[in-house]
Amino acid sequence: MDKLGLIHIYTGDGKGKTTAAVGLATRALGGGLRVCYCSFHKCPEKYGYTEIDSLRKLGAIVENFAKGHPHLDKSIDEEEIKREVPQAITKLKDMLKCEHYDLLIMDEILISVRDNYLEETVLLDFIDNKPISTELVLTGRGATEAVMQRADYITFCKKIKHPYDQGVRSRKGIEF
Repeated sequence: MDKLGLIHIYTGDGKGKTTAAVGLATRALGGGLRVCYCSFHKCPEKYGYTEIDSLRKLGAIVENFAKGHPHLDKSIDEEEIKREVPQAITKLKDMLKCEHYDLLIMDEILISVRDNYLEETVLLDFIDNKPISTELVLTGRGATEAVMQRADYITFCKKIKHPYDQGVRSRKGIEF
């Protein structure tokens, strides 16, 4: 088997970033790899996110950090999110010291950098110091140039047309 440890980025304004990451996790789990999926700025208790349940059932370790996003939910304290995201990075570093994961997904972490909830240098340090054999996936809109320079794969999802623009709400099993 070829060695693991490459870096993937799924970014852009189109649908499919999380879906691609979850698809990769499903493939990895099917191949017997140990997977940790971490989401940022999502609130599964409120919205469901069936992909998280699926990954758990398949054996992935699932973590959820900085639940929600102040731009989408005005009841969320922006200062609290600014505290939670760096704490999550510390927790992930500690987890990686104690457990081996073949694949680590940091879903929507790029939003944290884009929206100033995490300093870019903190994410770059995390990338640079991850275990050499851990494949790393970063998703979210607004990948920075410095983050992209470290990537081995970059996929840019571009929205051409989306039903939301015509008032169609997110649908269970399709968008979440």
